[in-house]
Order: sequence, then structure tokens, then C-alpha cells
Amino acid sequence: MKPLVLVGILLAVIGGFITFRGLTYTKDKSVLEVAGLKASVSEKKSVPTWVGIVGLVAGVGLIVSGSAKRNG
Repeated sequence: MKPLVLVGILLAVIGGFITFRGLTYTKDKSVLEVAGLKASVSEKKSVPTWVGIVGLVAGVGLIVSGSAKRNG
């Protein structure tokens, strides 16, 4: 299989997952640090849906262009 098609499949799968299921990550912030006492907050953030859509469209585009037969 061509490398362009493999990259396209991987990108389309990840983009589809983000688009349809969503993807979240946790970001830790240090809020206060006094005399050895440290307070932190964990924020849960999600990857925007448009990122998944762009990945899905780009992946399908790579699959199509990578699997197109060359004439000549």
C-alpha cells in the first residue's frame, strides 16, 4: 500500500473519531505556591470539532489522491 494512502487512512480515522466521539485532555495549572504548599487546578478541555472535520476531509483527500491511477 502506498504511504500517502496509509497517512490518509490514519488521518481520516483520527479526524472521524474527534468529529463523532470527541476528544478531551486535561491541563494542570498551578494556582498558588506558598512555603512548600502548592495548590493546582485541573482543567478538562476538548479538541474543537472543526479540527476533526479538517482531519477527516484531509485524510479522504490523501486517500483519493494516493490511490488515483497514473495514466502514462
